[in-house]
Amino acid sequence: MNHLSVEALSAYWSTTEITTNIVVFMNLLGALLLGFLVGYERSYHGRAAGMRTYGLVCMASAALTVIVGYPGYWYAGHANVATAAADPTRVIQGIVTGVGFLGAGVIMKEGLNISGLTTAASIWASCAIGVLVGVGFYAAAILLAILSASCMMWVSTLEQWLPSRPAISLVLCFEPEFVPPDGVLNQSMYELGYDIAWGTLQIGYQGDKLEWRFVAVALGKGRGATLPDIAQLLSSFVGVERYQIAHARN
Repeated sequence: MNHLSVEALSAYWSTTEITTNIVVFMNLLGALLLGFLVGYERSYHGRAAGMRTYGLVCMASAALTVIVGYPGYWYAGHANVATAAADPTRVIQGIVTGVGFLGAGVIMKEGLNISGLTTAASIWASCAIGVLVGVGFYAAAILLAILSASCMMWVSTLEQWLPSRPAISLVLCFEPEFVPPDGVLNQSMYELGYDIAWGTLQIGYQGDKLEWRFVAVALGKGRGATLPDIAQLLSSFVGVERYQIAHARN
């Protein structure tokens, strides 16, 4: 059989293939929406991984799983005995594992801030797109690429519109031998609209100076003070020698 013939190539866009691609796409869309639901809970509480990260990972996982249920439609039905003996699912497993390590390389941790999670998830989603193209599910691959790009471009706007509790990370370095009094910092942050996440508190010493690193979560959307306001408070805080503030980013 000539795989470059018009009949062979048109088989990839036959009615049966398109119908299968639509079924796959519906699975991807459902997985994306459910991933958004789980990711919103994390985003609402100011965690690093939000709706985009969870949505992309959930959708890519669904893509790699659902195609296994339609082996008869792989390669537009042109699969032969040699293809079956090669077990393409093992090839997919190796690709996903390798790309997972690649994605981990773009995740960066700076202090209490974590960045690159969405980029890592998008790399994994690109892996799923490549697999779909490889098995001949072209329509599903195109739709997955559109969903992934839309997710990265517009879901962050949706996250800003939805109720949320944004988080900030703070590093406080106190004067030599100074020990901050109990409750004062917590009360001051509360007045600014933030609640200190004590589970993130890291305490260290540099020479004879005490250093605190922690994350503070806003009490609600629009209730947290701006970074300049927080900086003004910390500048007047007795015993604080230097500080660093940043939005906890995704």
